[in-house]
Amino acid sequence: MRLVVVAHGTRQLLGNAVASIIAKRAGRVLVMESRAAYVELCEPLLTDVLADRQPSVVVPLLLSSGYHIKVDLPQAAEGLPVAMGRALGPDGLLATAQVSRLVAAGASPGQPVVLVAAGSNDPSARADLAGAGLLLEAVWGGTVRVATVSGSGAPPIAEVVRPGDAVSPYLLAPGFFSDLVRSRSTAAGAEIVADVIGPHPDVVELVVRRASTLLGDADLTRSQVG
Repeated sequence: MRLVVVAHGTRQLLGNAVASIIAKRAGRVLVMESRAAYVELCEPLLTDVLADRQPSVVVPLLLSSGYHIKVDLPQAAEGLPVAMGRALGPDGLLATAQVSRLVAAGASPGQPVVLVAAGSNDPSARADLAGAGLLLEAVWGGTVRVATVSGSGAPPIAEVVRPGDAVSPYLLAPGFFSDLVRSRSTAAGAEIVADVIGPHPDVVELVVRRASTLLGDADLTRSQVG
Protein backbone atom coordinates (compact mmCIF):
# COMPACT_ATOMS: atom_id res chain seq x y z
CA MET A 1 0.00 0.00 0.00
CA ARG A 2 1.26 3.48 -0.77
CA LEU A 3 0.26 7.13 -0.54
CA VAL A 4 0.09 9.18 -3.72
CA VAL A 5 -0.47 12.92 -3.50
CA VAL A 6 -1.52 14.54 -6.75
CA ALA A 7 -1.05 18.24 -7.50
CA HIS A 8 -2.05 20.24 -10.54
CA GLY A 9 1.49 20.80 -11.75
CA THR A 10 3.32 23.91 -12.88
CA ARG A 11 6.22 24.77 -15.16
CA GLN A 12 8.10 26.13 -12.13
CA LEU A 13 10.34 23.57 -10.43
CA LEU A 14 9.93 25.22 -7.03
CA GLY A 15 6.16 24.90 -7.33
CA ASN A 16 6.29 21.21 -8.17
CA ALA A 17 8.65 20.58 -5.26
CA VAL A 18 5.84 21.42 -2.83
CA ALA A 19 3.97 18.21 -3.66
CA SER A 20 7.15 16.15 -3.28
CA ILE A 21 7.86 17.65 0.13
CA ILE A 22 4.30 17.03 1.32
CA ALA A 23 4.38 13.45 0.05
CA LYS A 24 7.67 12.71 1.80
CA ARG A 25 6.60 14.23 5.12
CA ALA A 26 3.15 12.63 5.13
CA GLY A 27 4.61 9.26 4.17
CA ARG A 28 7.05 9.50 7.05
CA VAL A 29 4.21 10.10 9.51
CA LEU A 30 2.11 7.29 8.05
CA VAL A 31 5.14 4.98 7.82
CA MET A 32 4.33 4.05 4.24
CA GLU A 33 5.71 4.51 0.76
CA SER A 34 4.71 7.85 -0.73
CA ARG A 35 4.91 9.52 -4.11
CA ALA A 36 3.96 12.81 -5.71
CA ALA A 37 2.17 12.94 -9.06
CA TYR A 38 0.66 15.67 -11.21
CA VAL A 39 -2.40 16.25 -13.36
CA GLU A 40 -0.47 18.12 -16.06
CA LEU A 41 2.55 20.30 -16.86
CA CYS A 42 4.93 18.13 -14.84
CA GLU A 43 6.04 14.52 -14.59
CA PRO A 44 5.27 12.00 -13.33
CA LEU A 45 1.63 12.23 -14.37
CA LEU A 46 -0.87 10.47 -12.13
CA THR A 47 -1.78 8.05 -14.91
CA ASP A 48 1.85 6.98 -15.17
CA VAL A 49 2.25 6.51 -11.41
CA LEU A 50 -0.90 4.38 -11.17
CA ALA A 51 -0.01 2.31 -14.25
CA ASP A 52 1.79 -0.29 -12.11
CA ARG A 53 -1.57 -1.11 -10.45
CA GLN A 54 -0.07 -0.97 -6.96
CA PRO A 55 -2.82 -0.48 -4.33
CA SER A 56 -2.82 3.22 -3.48
CA VAL A 57 -4.62 5.90 -1.54
CA VAL A 58 -4.64 9.12 -3.54
CA VAL A 59 -4.97 12.48 -1.80
CA PRO A 60 -5.52 15.39 -4.21
CA LEU A 61 -3.57 18.56 -3.43
CA LEU A 62 -6.32 20.56 -5.14
CA LEU A 63 -7.98 23.18 -2.98
CA SER A 64 -11.43 23.15 -4.60
CA SER A 65 -13.73 20.87 -6.52
CA GLY A 66 -13.84 21.21 -10.28
CA TYR A 67 -13.07 19.42 -13.51
CA HIS A 68 -9.90 17.75 -12.26
CA ILE A 69 -11.62 16.37 -9.16
CA LYS A 70 -14.81 15.35 -10.98
CA VAL A 71 -13.39 14.05 -14.26
CA ASP A 72 -9.60 13.78 -14.62
CA LEU A 73 -8.79 12.01 -11.36
CA PRO A 74 -11.67 9.51 -11.48
CA GLN A 75 -10.73 8.63 -15.05
CA ALA A 76 -7.10 8.08 -14.04
CA ALA A 77 -8.19 5.72 -11.24
CA GLU A 78 -10.89 3.84 -13.15
CA GLY A 79 -10.56 0.07 -12.80
CA LEU A 80 -7.50 0.32 -10.56
CA PRO A 81 -6.98 -0.61 -6.88
CA VAL A 82 -7.17 3.01 -5.83
CA ALA A 83 -9.06 4.87 -3.10
CA MET A 84 -9.43 8.48 -4.21
CA GLY A 85 -9.93 11.39 -1.82
CA ARG A 86 -11.89 14.59 -2.33
CA ALA A 87 -10.52 18.10 -2.83
CA LEU A 88 -8.21 19.22 -0.05
CA GLY A 89 -10.23 22.32 0.74
CA PRO A 90 -11.98 23.99 2.27
CA ASP A 91 -10.65 22.89 5.66
CA GLY A 92 -9.79 24.54 8.95
CA LEU A 93 -6.20 23.31 8.76
CA LEU A 94 -5.70 25.21 5.51
CA ALA A 95 -7.06 28.32 7.23
CA THR A 96 -4.62 27.99 10.13
CA ALA A 97 -1.78 27.55 7.64
CA GLN A 98 -2.89 30.74 5.87
CA VAL A 99 -2.90 32.63 9.17
CA SER A 100 0.64 31.43 9.80
CA ARG A 101 1.74 32.79 6.40
CA LEU A 102 -0.04 36.11 7.03
CA VAL A 103 1.65 36.57 10.39
CA ALA A 104 5.04 35.65 8.91
CA ALA A 105 4.52 38.30 6.23
CA GLY A 106 3.84 40.96 8.87
CA ALA A 107 0.04 41.16 8.84
CA SER A 108 -1.51 42.53 12.03
CA PRO A 109 -4.32 40.71 13.87
CA GLY A 110 -7.65 42.08 12.69
CA GLN A 111 -6.18 43.70 9.57
CA PRO A 112 -8.59 43.35 6.61
CA VAL A 113 -7.61 40.34 4.52
CA VAL A 114 -8.43 39.34 0.97
CA LEU A 115 -8.26 35.62 0.18
CA VAL A 116 -7.31 35.26 -3.49
CA ALA A 117 -7.80 32.02 -5.43
CA ALA A 118 -7.18 31.15 -9.06
CA GLY A 119 -10.91 31.04 -9.84
CA SER A 120 -13.28 28.55 -11.45
CA ASN A 121 -16.63 28.54 -13.23
CA ASP A 122 -17.63 25.31 -11.50
CA PRO A 123 -20.50 25.96 -9.03
CA SER A 124 -19.06 23.56 -6.45
CA ALA A 125 -15.68 25.28 -6.67
CA ARG A 126 -17.38 28.61 -6.01
CA ALA A 127 -19.04 27.17 -2.91
CA ASP A 128 -15.68 25.77 -1.76
CA LEU A 129 -14.06 29.18 -2.18
CA ALA A 130 -16.77 30.90 -0.17
CA GLY A 131 -16.32 28.29 2.55
CA ALA A 132 -12.57 28.86 2.59
CA GLY A 133 -13.16 32.56 3.10
CA LEU A 134 -15.45 31.93 6.05
CA LEU A 135 -12.98 29.52 7.66
CA LEU A 136 -10.12 31.99 7.30
CA GLU A 137 -12.26 34.78 8.75
CA ALA A 138 -13.10 32.64 11.78
CA VAL A 139 -9.45 31.82 12.48
CA TRP A 140 -8.07 35.26 11.62
CA GLY A 141 -10.61 37.11 13.71
CA GLY A 142 -11.04 39.92 11.21
CA THR A 143 -12.82 40.73 7.98
CA VAL A 144 -11.96 38.45 5.05
CA ARG A 145 -13.13 39.20 1.52
CA VAL A 146 -12.69 36.85 -1.43
CA ALA A 147 -11.27 37.52 -4.89
CA THR A 148 -9.92 35.49 -7.80
CA VAL A 149 -7.21 35.98 -10.37
CA SER A 150 -9.57 35.17 -13.23
CA GLY A 151 -12.71 36.82 -11.89
CA SER A 152 -14.50 33.45 -12.07
CA GLY A 153 -16.27 32.46 -8.87
CA ALA A 154 -15.54 35.79 -7.15
CA PRO A 155 -14.68 39.33 -8.30
CA PRO A 156 -11.18 40.00 -9.67
CA ILE A 157 -8.38 41.29 -7.47
CA ALA A 158 -8.63 44.87 -8.71
CA GLU A 159 -12.26 45.10 -7.58
CA VAL A 160 -11.69 43.69 -4.09
CA VAL A 161 -8.24 44.63 -2.80
CA ARG A 162 -8.03 48.05 -1.14
CA PRO A 163 -5.06 50.06 0.06
CA GLY A 164 -3.86 48.69 3.40
CA ASP A 165 -5.28 45.20 2.91
CA ALA A 166 -3.32 42.02 3.53
CA VAL A 167 -3.63 39.38 0.82
CA SER A 168 -3.64 35.64 1.49
CA PRO A 169 -3.09 33.57 -1.67
CA TYR A 170 -5.34 30.51 -1.59
CA LEU A 171 -2.74 28.60 -3.56
CA LEU A 172 -0.67 25.63 -2.49
CA ALA A 173 2.43 26.22 -4.60
CA PRO A 174 4.29 29.10 -6.24
CA GLY A 175 3.82 29.48 -9.97
CA PHE A 176 2.03 31.49 -12.63
CA PHE A 177 -1.01 32.29 -10.49
CA SER A 178 0.96 33.26 -7.37
CA ASP A 179 3.01 35.68 -9.47
CA LEU A 180 -0.21 37.27 -10.73
CA VAL A 181 -1.65 37.47 -7.22
CA ARG A 182 1.40 39.36 -5.98
CA SER A 183 1.68 41.77 -8.90
CA ARG A 184 -2.03 42.58 -9.14
CA SER A 185 -2.52 42.86 -5.39
CA THR A 186 0.43 45.22 -5.07
CA ALA A 187 -0.90 47.30 -7.94
CA ALA A 188 -4.27 47.53 -6.15
CA GLY A 189 -2.61 48.88 -3.01
CA ALA A 190 -2.22 45.81 -0.82
CA GLU A 191 0.08 46.48 2.11
CA ILE A 192 1.09 42.84 2.51
CA VAL A 193 0.97 39.82 0.22
CA ALA A 194 1.59 36.62 2.16
CA ASP A 195 3.36 33.59 0.78
CA VAL A 196 1.44 30.67 -0.73
CA ILE A 197 0.30 27.98 1.70
CA GLY A 198 3.11 25.59 0.69
CA PRO A 199 4.20 22.47 2.61
CA HIS A 200 3.07 23.89 5.94
CA PRO A 201 2.88 21.37 8.83
CA ASP A 202 -0.90 21.84 8.94
CA VAL A 203 -1.13 20.84 5.28
CA VAL A 204 0.92 17.73 5.98
CA GLU A 205 -1.37 16.94 8.91
CA LEU A 206 -4.43 17.38 6.67
CA VAL A 207 -2.99 14.98 4.09
CA VAL A 208 -2.23 12.45 6.83
CA ARG A 209 -5.81 12.68 8.10
CA ARG A 210 -7.27 12.28 4.62
CA ALA A 211 -5.02 9.31 3.86
CA SER A 212 -5.85 7.69 7.21
CA THR A 213 -9.57 7.98 6.46
CA LEU A 214 -9.09 6.42 3.04
CA LEU A 215 -7.03 3.61 4.51
CA GLY A 216 -9.78 2.89 7.01
CA ASP A 217 -12.57 2.96 4.45
CA ALA A 218 -10.91 1.52 1.36
CA ASP A 219 -11.86 -1.69 -0.37
CA LEU A 220 -9.00 -1.72 -2.83
CA THR A 221 -10.33 -4.60 -4.84
CA ARG A 222 -11.97 -1.94 -6.95
CA SER A 223 -11.50 1.71 -7.82
CA GLN A 224 -13.10 4.12 -5.40
CA VAL A 225 -13.80 7.78 -5.81
CA GLY A 226 -15.19 9.64 -2.82
